[in-house]
Amino acid sequence: MHEIKLAAPGKNAMSSELMGFIREQLKAAGGAPVLFVGDGDAFSAGLNLKEVGSLDAPAMARFIDLLEDMVLELFLYPGPTVACVNGHAIAGGAVLALCCDHRVVTSNPKARIGLDEVAIGLAFPPRVLALAKNRLPRRHLTQVLLGAALHDCHRAVELGLADEVADDPHAVGKQRLDALAAHPAGAYAATKLALRSGVLGPTPEERARFERDDLPVWTSDAIKQRIRSMLAR
Repeated sequence: MHEIKLAAPGKNAMSSELMGFIREQLKAAGGAPVLFVGDGDAFSAGLNLKEVGSLDAPAMARFIDLLEDMVLELFLYPGPTVACVNGHAIAGGAVLALCCDHRVVTSNPKARIGLDEVAIGLAFPPRVLALAKNRLPRRHLTQVLLGAALHDCHRAVELGLADEVADDPHAVGKQRLDALAAHPAGAYAATKLALRSGVLGPTPEERARFERDDLPVWTSDAIKQRIRSMLAR
């Protein structure tokens, strides 16, 4: 088993550095079973807003590309992956958990899980949107994405943002990972690839539309002001 600990400022916020670290760790794991866990009392509270708020258009394009590459690599990772959601998993943190084969969330009633990008004013990058459409139940997709709310652990399971609740998500996560790892590795990897290959796209048209219509919003004055207000709270 290869454990990847998310450890970064801002409740393990997803910075360029942390996303690069995750990609490096996946490469180092080499197909071995992977368990994700957050440092401290959070899984990941989302993208690093300090970094996002500081980026100009070219830098933001690189940041989004890094996020989308990480999502694709984790989604297609050949070995079993389990997210031990030991605290908040918000926006980018929830996206990371969605990439994993199984997600165990803490029973702590204070923990919140959700995709609140629309509430911030941001459109989903194409691969992230495709991931949500693939991993969330169709009947809950509109509520999760357009409602843009943060949910407690039990509601997160009902909506498909997590698979189960545990008082000790780390111990249960390891158990679930061991069970998945007990399957022949070749059959697991081949079936996972058959299920997921090509799912995240995006098509050239989808990518062009995001870059033309949505990416400029990520560096707009309105979003930068909203981020400053959020950080000041």
